[in-house]
Amino acid sequence: MAGRAVELKGVGLIVIERSKRTRRIRISVHPLKGVRVAVPYGVSFDTAQAFAESRMSWIKKHLQRSQKATPIHISDIPDKNKAAVKIINRLNALSTKHQLHYNRVFIRNQKTRWGSCSAKNNISLNIKLSLLPDEFLDYVLLHELVHTQIKNHSKKFWESLNVLVGDAKKMDRGLNDYQLL
Repeated sequence: MAGRAVELKGVGLIVIERSKRTRRIRISVHPLKGVRVAVPYGVSFDTAQAFAESRMSWIKKHLQRSQKATPIHISDIPDKNKAAVKIINRLNALSTKHQLHYNRVFIRNQKTRWGSCSAKNNISLNIKLSLLPDEFLDYVLLHELVHTQIKNHSKKFWESLNVLVGDAKKMDRGLNDYQLL
């Protein structure tokens, strides 16, 4: 069995699914998809359900947060060319200021990511970044620029990002107040 749906009292329906990519039980809350529990092979669904039940307060808190999040729609961008120019100009300014160089930049309408950085230092950015407050735009751009130097989310990565943005983890949590739709 690949997965099961379970009703959790006080939360509602959650989905428990097997995942080849996870090594431990992981809970995620998505604004549109709801609660998902990823279960590694070798762990029973009953164990995963008990784990989810033990984390009810965390799940409720994150469900509440996701319901308050501000949705960002591509239709809210009146001039996509102007938005792309704004993002690229800011990326270039931050790249120069902090001596963090990238290879190429791509602006796309992505559904799940604000940005990414490839192994070849190509940066892909979401056009919806143009609708974020400037502090979050800068945070995402600097996050990807730091990835040109450090290709993972290690302690060293977060320390480097902290030097540039202050409390990077706080900024990351604040970014969760905006939903990509």
